[in-house]
Amino acid sequence: QVQLVESGGGLVQPGGSLRLSCAASGFTFSNYRMSWFRQAPGKERELVAAIASAGDTTNYAHSVKGRFTISRDNAKNTMYLQMNSLKPEDSAVYYCKAARTPTSYYNINYWGKGTLVTVSS
Repeated sequence: QVQLVESGGGLVQPGGSLRLSCAASGFTFSNYRMSWFRQAPGKERELVAAIASAGDTTNYAHSVKGRFTISRDNAKNTMYLQMNSLKPEDSAVYYCKAARTPTSYYNINYWGKGTLVTVSS
C-alpha cells in the first residue's frame, strides 16, 4: 500500500523555521522524483521545490529560493523541506508528491494528505 505521510507543520512566528518531513512507503522511493507543493486558502496548488530521484538536482520556486532547502534520504525513504525566514505568505497546506521517473515515460504520481503551516505572530 502506497503511503506518503507529511509531518512537521505547525504554527511559527515570522522569521522562524520549520522542517517538514515526508515519509514514503509501499514503493521504491529511489525511483521517484519528489516534490513539495503548497496550497493556501483560495489559491491554486503551487510547486515549492523538487528533487531528483538520486538527490543530485533540485529546483525551487522563486518565492522560496534562498530560504527553503529540499533534501532526501533514500536509505530512510524520506524527503525533507527545511524552511527558514518564514513569512506569513508561506502559510499553506504543504503536500509531498512522488513521480515515477523517467516522467516522460511513466505517468505514476502519488500525493500525501498534507501538513498545515501557519506563519503568524
